[in-house]
Amino acid sequence: MRILDASGEGWLETALAHLRAGGVVALPTETVYGLAAELDPKAMEGIYALKGRSAGKALPWQVDSVERALDWGFEFSAPARRLAERFWPGPLTLLLNRPRRCPAWFAPGAPLVGLRIPHHPVVLELLRVAGEPLAVTSANRSGQPECLQAADVALAFEGAGDLLVLNGSTAPGGVASTVVDASGPEPQVVREGPIAISEILRVWRRGD
Repeated sequence: MRILDASGEGWLETALAHLRAGGVVALPTETVYGLAAELDPKAMEGIYALKGRSAGKALPWQVDSVERALDWGFEFSAPARRLAERFWPGPLTLLLNRPRRCPAWFAPGAPLVGLRIPHHPVVLELLRVAGEPLAVTSANRSGQPECLQAADVALAFEGAGDLLVLNGSTAPGGVASTVVDASGPEPQVVREGPIAISEILRVWRRGD
């Protein structure tokens, strides 16, 4: 395991090289620390191994912009697009129909893919330079509390030799993102988070 200061020189190049080599990067978001990997089967196996999670569970994606999501073939209904425009970048994960460019090996049979644009300069810059979606999920062992600091990540995954931890100060939110199934005519809140259900419904139905 290596801890790298995300405010120092060279962190971006180092993190990108680690991802390109199939490694996992722990990074801060505006909610909690996350584990990120490229959309590659072996790279994502590293996340599953760290978390102690079954590989059958799809990992959410993060991108740097709606334009990037559209380029990958995600489709938004008008209400879903309103949610994206209102709450992104921010702590909202939308479950959308499997995008056109989704690899066949990714969660075979899963009709939906979680998507988010995070609101934190470190992860946004990494996503921008990567130029493609990354698989990102919370940095914690399954069933254990989320990590809010790089030191928490180091303790939770002590002994994980291939993990690169970006120290970007404390994750300010402390609560994982709100997850909404936005694939149908009405939104379905799958996980409550920082954005209230009432706010989701208000924007979905009236757009104000």
